Amino acid sequence: MARPSMLIALGALAAATVACAPVDETATTAAASPTSSTACTKDQLTLVNQGKLTIGTDKPAFEPWFKDDDPANGQGFESAVAYAVAGELGFDRDEVQWETVKFDTAFAPGEKRFDFDINQVSITPDRAKAVDFSNGYYTVKQSVVTLGDGEFAGAASLAELKDAKIGVQVGTTALDAVKSVIQPTAEPNVYNEQIDSINALKNGQIDALVLDLPTAFYVTAAQVEGSKIVGQFGSTGETPEEFGLVMEKGSGLKSCVDKAVDKLKSNGDLDKIEQQWLSEAAGAPELK
Repeated sequence: MARPSMLIALGALAAATVACAPVDETATTAAASPTSSTACTKDQLTLVNQGKLTIGTDKPAFEPWFKDDDPANGQGFESAVAYAVAGELGFDRDEVQWETVKFDTAFAPGEKRFDFDINQVSITPDRAKAVDFSNGYYTVKQSVVTLGDGEFAGAASLAELKDAKIGVQVGTTALDAVKSVIQPTAEPNVYNEQIDSINALKNGQIDALVLDLPTAFYVTAAQVEGSKIVGQFGSTGETPEEFGLVMEKGSGLKSCVDKAVDKLKSNGDLDKIEQQWLSEAAGAPELK
């Protein structure tokens, strides 16, 4: 998911997302946890810049994760999540500062210039050897992409996709999702490479392409002109891929950040942020 330019960066996002594996919970064991609730108050936290919460992300910062290439405006899914976590840690908006951090650098070994980084980083055991991850703040969903004028472009439910000719890339979670959730009448067309499935959509050999939602944003923005995301849906029967906030290995903030993420989950705030920025604003409604 590196982003030196829009196409290269988003292309890396697509490749990285497809390749990401579910997290091995044993691989992300927390650093020593604070022993009291007061340890998570703002004045007790050990920060890169005392008195400020420093959050890292890449530049450009693309929609729908951010808006107008400005992480500090609080708009876009990840900007909104970052400020929500900051709020749970006791920081006001003017006490948050942003640091530009290349995608690959965020989870490389070594000292960090940020307290946590947010940049669609999937939690994987290999990455967890070099950095600490928070509990997941976003569970990757599957999506359906069609040509804008395609027969199934107006589908509003999974049932309406039963008779569609669906394409997927081999080795991805999308294949299982199609079979277990959509359960189409015909077997899905399986392609060895993502570009082959994209060309099949362009050439009308399939009606719809099923792939994870982050990759779908790239496909519709940069790869298939005139395409659209029909909607998104959750998968069943598999360990989900999740994005996590990245911290320096052994970070004393981990348990506090985990508590913040868990509270935002339990009180429904994360769901509201996701609905606002990854469903409504991004034009990817839930398919049921």
